[in-house]
Amino acid sequence: MKGLGTIINVIAVLMGGTLGILIKGGMKEKLQNILVQACGLATLFIGISGTLQNMLIISDDGISVQGTLLLICSLVIGSFVGELIDIEAKLEAVGENLKGMIKSRNDSRFVDGFVTASLVICIGAMAVVGSLQDGLTGDYSMLLSKSVLDFIIIIVFASTMGIGVLFSALPLGIYQGLITLLAVFIAPYMTDSMISSLSLVGSALIFGVGVNLIWEKKLRVGNMLPALCVPVIYELIMQMFL
Repeated sequence: MKGLGTIINVIAVLMGGTLGILIKGGMKEKLQNILVQACGLATLFIGISGTLQNMLIISDDGISVQGTLLLICSLVIGSFVGELIDIEAKLEAVGENLKGMIKSRNDSRFVDGFVTASLVICIGAMAVVGSLQDGLTGDYSMLLSKSVLDFIIIIVFASTMGIGVLFSALPLGIYQGLITLLAVFIAPYMTDSMISSLSLVGSALIFGVGVNLIWEKKLRVGNMLPALCVPVIYELIMQMFL
């Protein structure tokens, strides 16, 4: 059944979020803070490893680097566009609306939990490639692995940031669901090079999320999201002229 991977992923997030909220009541604030920092540290290394995996080339001649210019251009152009649109403010507005709908206005961490969790579980190559595989062949094995990772991450996030994390299942379902539905049209243009470039930029953004978790909100990662469009446009142009 095509689309099953996203359904499983959403259920995993809902289950993890619910479990994390139940655990929260028995946690001291000091323990919650250290768990947020631990999650931030793990997120940093996930971002670093993904970035280096797509940048470093190891050969007999030594180690070389690729994709540096593409990464810089993607982040600069994407940040410029995202700041004009102010994506992060819109994400926060969605969080505030959800917060009001469930009458949780006294929860100071609701919006932070919603935005942070949404960015962590939606950004990355596994979400894109896994959704494409699911839509094209019905193979949801990659999304199944992602679901396990998301389940663990969301438990920790929900236990420290509260119920806002639970609602990250909404953008996750929409994002991966749309990619799965559009897979038939996108797949002919998704080369290995494009996937690698997407993973490179996505991993750099994940690193930014980790920075925000450890040192509070220092980077407006939400406004950098259009950076993911730059490698796609670049690869499509290259395909047209090569």
